[in-house]
Amino acid sequence: QVQLVESGGGLVQAGGSLRLSCAASGITLRYNTIGWYRQAPGKQRELVALIKRFGSPDYGDAVKGRFTISRDDAKNSVYLQMNNLKPEDTAVYYCGMARDGYWGQGTQVTVSS
Repeated sequence: QVQLVESGGGLVQAGGSLRLSCAASGITLRYNTIGWYRQAPGKQRELVALIKRFGSPDYGDAVKGRFTISRDDAKNSVYLQMNNLKPEDTAVYYCGMARDGYWGQGTQVTVSS
């Protein structure tokens, strides 16, 4: 059974930083593609960052240069370092494997102006 558990969300002022973590069980992340997605109220879920088995990570246009996705194979975990946060980054953030239909429960990120 695949489980993805996010942590690290919270409230931060604009310009601040947060680091999200996603711990996986039941699947080996280094052999798969996994991403961070977010959903703001009234909006569709969107891709934030994607890390693949091979190649460079992909980022959504809104976060390029500010967010960094990384993976720790020893901990079977993926992280999202978010810098220079903006109020428009406010959303519930999910780690997920969209193609396989595996999602975490989500963690709220709120950025105040």
